[in-house]
Amino acid sequence: MSPNVRIAVRFLTARRRSMVMSLAGIVFGVGFFIVTQAQTTGFEDFFVRTILGTDGAIRIVDKIQNTSPQMSSDGSSFSIDQSEGIRYIEGIEEPALVREAVMKFENVSGVSAVLSGAVLVRGKVGSDSARVLGIELGDHVKVSDIARQIVTGHLDDFRSNPAGTLVGRGLAHRLGLNVGDSFVIEATGETRRYRVSAIFETGVSDFDRVRVYLHMRECRSLLQKPTGASYLQVALYDFERAPAEAVQMTRVLGHKAEDWKWRQRTWLEVFRALRVSAALTVSTIIFISGLGMFNTLAMIVIEKTREIAILRSMGYTRRDISSIFIWQGALVLAAGIVLGSMLGGTITYAVSRLPIRIRGIFSTDNFVVAWEPWHYVAAAFIAIVVVMAASVIPARRAARLEPGDVIRGNSQ
Repeated sequence: MSPNVRIAVRFLTARRRSMVMSLAGIVFGVGFFIVTQAQTTGFEDFFVRTILGTDGAIRIVDKIQNTSPQMSSDGSSFSIDQSEGIRYIEGIEEPALVREAVMKFENVSGVSAVLSGAVLVRGKVGSDSARVLGIELGDHVKVSDIARQIVTGHLDDFRSNPAGTLVGRGLAHRLGLNVGDSFVIEATGETRRYRVSAIFETGVSDFDRVRVYLHMRECRSLLQKPTGASYLQVALYDFERAPAEAVQMTRVLGHKAEDWKWRQRTWLEVFRALRVSAALTVSTIIFISGLGMFNTLAMIVIEKTREIAILRSMGYTRRDISSIFIWQGALVLAAGIVLGSMLGGTITYAVSRLPIRIRGIFSTDNFVVAWEPWHYVAAAFIAIVVVMAASVIPARRAARLEPGDVIRGNSQ
């Protein structure tokens, strides 16, 4: 241990109580920062997984038709393309051809054609509006988490029964339906009876209270749409590339491609605001601890002026004196980061075991946390900036002390 570090430790022990209070503030600030970021990021990641498992990373929807006049000149790139001339034709006329083209993209892991329509469902205890989704089950399980979202019944029953259905939990609850019950669907002036093969829950209430899955062939017959599809649901290996892939698909396919970030941009902004708000709120604890550290070091400078004068007389340079006070802040900072990280990790694990029932934008029965290294890095960075800033001013003041001024009583 260098002489400067030993002196720094001696100075720290001279105001032990104040330093312990500053250390405690840093520990709690770092720990709570990690916990809040783990929770907000965890819930956001869980929401993203829910959306990807329910609606896919990309949706291929309406056909794009450019009706605006274009002007061009031979030998130049001059052109006029009016965006207001673009017209969208609802649905996909040739889903098989579009599906084949989408599967050629390297990042695509699966594609499922979906036919959708509004219907009226009559159950045991009443009726309600709903939306039927016609799917090819083999394709749809590759682009969604429908197999894991089954809460009652079995997916195999749906697969083997042409008149079978998958009913959202919210809709089943309102209509008093259970697995094995029959119910009636009214659409296009026709009434048909179906059987509940299984009940699913995505956790997204807007989906669970209106969706009914049918086999594609049966859905075409019910809605009287022998061809076409409402949209293609696309799954990607790397879902973070969805925006760029959607732009490319729109250009190549001539159909509008909507990525999950664009569809869920409102909720993603909400989560981002919560994460930033939590970070700013908890950072005030570290900031207040930094003020305490500044006050403590400033008092040490005042109390140790004679010792500092002696050190200068012994040959210590201004840089040496400054480093002694910087070391005091660094030692407290290092201990605070280590202990705070341990505290944050412990509380994060404890929080993840707490039961909580959440239904709405996702479904979970426990607090969801994310174990991200950047949470610890960010907490350490904030602590370093605050504590080092609080240490520099007292260190510079101590370095400016001259032995002669101390003897004459003129030190500031």
